[in-house]
Amino acid sequence: MNQVTKGQWNGYDTYILNSGRLEVTLLPRLGNNVIGIKDIEEQREILRRPDESELAFYLQKPYHFGIPMLIPPGRISKGRFEYGGQTYQFDQNTAGDNHIHGLHRTQAWCVSDIEEDDEGCAVSTEFVTSDDPKWMSQFPIPLKLEMNFRLQGTELVQNLRITNTGKQPAPFGMGYHTWFLLDGEPHRWSLEVPVDSIYTLNNELIPTGDTLALGHLEGLNTGLNLKDTDLDTILKIPEGKPALALLKRDDGYEIHYSADRQYFKHWVLYTKGQAEEFLCIEPYTWLPNAPNLNLSSAETGLIHLEAGASVELQTRIRVLHGANVD
Repeated sequence: MNQVTKGQWNGYDTYILNSGRLEVTLLPRLGNNVIGIKDIEEQREILRRPDESELAFYLQKPYHFGIPMLIPPGRISKGRFEYGGQTYQFDQNTAGDNHIHGLHRTQAWCVSDIEEDDEGCAVSTEFVTSDDPKWMSQFPIPLKLEMNFRLQGTELVQNLRITNTGKQPAPFGMGYHTWFLLDGEPHRWSLEVPVDSIYTLNNELIPTGDTLALGHLEGLNTGLNLKDTDLDTILKIPEGKPALALLKRDDGYEIHYSADRQYFKHWVLYTKGQAEEFLCIEPYTWLPNAPNLNLSSAETGLIHLEAGASVELQTRIRVLHGANVD
């Protein structure tokens, strides 16, 4: 059934990819966000989807729904850093006059291609940062962002290509603030993710660059039940381990979330208070505040993007139904 159709959300065009097994809803004109993934077989929403009545909240904080892109992710101390001889000053949008969650919010992306074939379906979109004066005032090196969303069976692949179209090298970092639903039943779900330490935060919730042992979160390596968990935690992926998170329900239903290990070095886990309805599983390339930390780029994950150079970042979400592993 692989097909792409158009819909509407509050007057904005949506693009709906349907494989007959999953239905994925994109909102290109408001941040290029995946605002919904529906499991057709289970008639279940997998992600926190914005209701039409939540437009005002979405416009204010679009990173509270779906799979929003954070460019760059997390906090930056006072929103300021220097890189390659260039000073960057991002909006100071937290109570402590720091910056959080990047420049990418509700910018309008253009749909450049739609594909339908026997294997799956796909939508390609693009955005040029020089078209956004507010972005350029904070990050003056122009970038071209191109995203390909491909749905095949029960797997969604997001491939983001970033090209530095300027004349100076640029620092780049990004993450996805992915809102998985727990259906009000956290006791039925467990999370398995290979990690070896926790990044410590200062009193403004900005990483210090130091790490601590996992302690009570050691169970993440074998499967941690989510009942009574309260997470807002940045975790380090050890060398030699994949960037792979397994979210499992007690009846065998599983969601596999993976990222390109070459670039994604950290996970953030967030439950919005004690786990009940949500678990955000967030793959990050760079550690928040990376340019200001006294750590190597190999540790922080900061991507050095030369003038004219490109990098491609890929993530995958795959749904498995009990014994019916596809």
